Amino acid sequence: MNTPKPRIAIIGLGEVGRCYAQPLLEAGFELMLCESRPSPAATELATRWNLHLHDKPGAWLASANWILSCVTGAQALQVVEQVLASVQTGSGLADLTTASPEVKRQAALLAKARSVRYVDTAIMGAISLNWVRTPLLAAGEGADEFKRCMEQAGGRVKLIEGGSAGDAISLKILRSVFTKGMEALCVELLVSAEKQGVREKLYDQLGDIDQTPLRDFIDMLVRTHVVHAGRRAHEVHDANRELAQQGITSLVLPGVEQRFRDTASKLQAHPMDTADPDVGQALQWLLDRQPASTKDPLHSSTTL
Repeated sequence: MNTPKPRIAIIGLGEVGRCYAQPLLEAGFELMLCESRPSPAATELATRWNLHLHDKPGAWLASANWILSCVTGAQALQVVEQVLASVQTGSGLADLTTASPEVKRQAALLAKARSVRYVDTAIMGAISLNWVRTPLLAAGEGADEFKRCMEQAGGRVKLIEGGSAGDAISLKILRSVFTKGMEALCVELLVSAEKQGVREKLYDQLGDIDQTPLRDFIDMLVRTHVVHAGRRAHEVHDANRELAQQGITSLVLPGVEQRFRDTASKLQAHPMDTADPDVGQALQWLLDRQPASTKDPLHSSTTL
């Protein structure tokens, strides 16, 4: 006898919610839908599949085995609170919002207090391009079951081994820091190279970097940063001046120079204990030099 598939509720029928609704339905899952301000596309989807469209979380969620929260990050925590007031013990809540790591950790604690499994789920690409095949990164209790459900509908879910709620969205943000920072730098780099007519030659000069494993490369940058920050600050200053002479105003290099000068200044006051630190020692020294952190108050979110 075939085991019945879990009943899934989707809260929020924007692009993300609609992306997963149809594949889950076509995969044979029983679906419940919720949207406070349905768009024509959301209404059409519910009508086509003859599904009732709820306007807010409520008692109807008691029969759901899994709830997918696909609202905005600003709404995430309040929606979790509304969902937890109605769901059954042992159900799962997958949070696909862009809420901050701190909000997702708080949501996980609220869920645990109600014996509900909470899965921090980060969307690692453009939904509009890859639709249900957009990679998802998941962490939290029940993530393995969530993965099985989504994969039955054609989804792609990668679990963070040993991860907990907040880890998935943290990694998404950190990846964005890297890729968007590289994007801004590469825009200025290639514009300057193209203007000087040396772009193809530049690719050759960067070939050695291309042959280095990414982890080794970024670890090397951090290890040597805490040794050579002062000298590199001068090099960045000269590079910025060169771009200015080409008529290119760099928006990236002033911040880079400030980062090096800040480290150089701290090195004068607090020298490293070793001239050849490993990446762990370098990072710990940098963390020790950071100002005391303060948590931002959670933004009040609007009702769904």
